[in-house]
Amino acid sequence: MKSHRLARIGEVIREVASTTILFELKDPRVKNVTVTRTEVAADLQHAKVYVSVMGSEKQQQLALYGLQHAAGFIQSKIAKQLATRFMPVIQFVLDEGVKKSIEISKILAEEKARSAGPAVATEGAVDADDEEIDDDEDDADAEEDDSAPKNAERGTRNAE
Repeated sequence: MKSHRLARIGEVIREVASTTILFELKDPRVKNVTVTRTEVAADLQHAKVYVSVMGSEKQQQLALYGLQHAAGFIQSKIAKQLATRFMPVIQFVLDEGVKKSIEISKILAEEKARSAGPAVATEGAVDADDEEIDDDEDDADAEEDDSAPKNAERGTRNAE
């Protein structure tokens, strides 16, 4: 089957599953659930719906358990939207991508904070070096000023 057709079907499954979970499920176990993506098998017999659940490990397992029990209801809602010969069997999978990206962001923020601490101390040293460079520039400017009359004297000597 063509990949663009599978992608369209996957998108319909994702949209219907997310709206059904958000607005129509009354299960108290299913809270803070976000449908992140779907994967549809080439023969349209199976579909994996990846969900992200915010909360503790226990809350994630409870939400996944509630979703597995509501899979038939969600499949019936999807079947009303899809006009295909086969209705894929829905399987919910916990998506760890969001959790891992949050952990990576925290690690990067901590590393940035660590590197910013020593950078503040070195900035003071850089400023001291900059002052020395400025002094050297002033000396260079003074040398240029001294050389200007010498060049003028040379010019007058050559003129004589």
